[in-house]
Amino acid sequence: MNGTPTRPASALPWLWLAALIVALDQASKWLVLQQLELYEIRPLLPVLDLTRLHNTGAAFSLLAGAGGWQRWFFVGIAGIVSLGIVWWLSRLPARGQWLLACGLALVLGGALGNVSDRLVHGYVVDFLHFHWQQWYYPAFNVADSAITCGAALLILDALWEGRRRRPAPP
Repeated sequence: MNGTPTRPASALPWLWLAALIVALDQASKWLVLQQLELYEIRPLLPVLDLTRLHNTGAAFSLLAGAGGWQRWFFVGIAGIVSLGIVWWLSRLPARGQWLLACGLALVLGGALGNVSDRLVHGYVVDFLHFHWQQWYYPAFNVADSAITCGAALLILDALWEGRRRRPAPP
């Protein structure tokens, strides 16, 4: 022993989930790019179509028509968030906070999946297009789904943590 305190194992092994999300996201987008033309629609269910779309903006095509600068802005934001998540996972104990670790890994995988598109194509490939009659929800992809599920887990973890810390009534 050299007198240096040892740190407990971190939650970095959750990075496997982020890597899996990136792989699934990129594989699904590759298939869409191979099988569908831009704007081509393939109905899957009465409420779901596969529709190849290219999104140069963020969620719900925010800033899609901004002229190109937004590509690097979104890459930069995602890069900073991704580094922050990896740092957070490295500081998070390996045991006891699996909900938080899982949520962070899902957000990380989704962010990296969409950043990959922005770097390679200059846009994000979206293809899942839900609708009801004449109402269409904005198209999205596997990465977007992972980010949404991850954010929901982070909120659930925060609510759960708040309940654990709340003192018992007298």
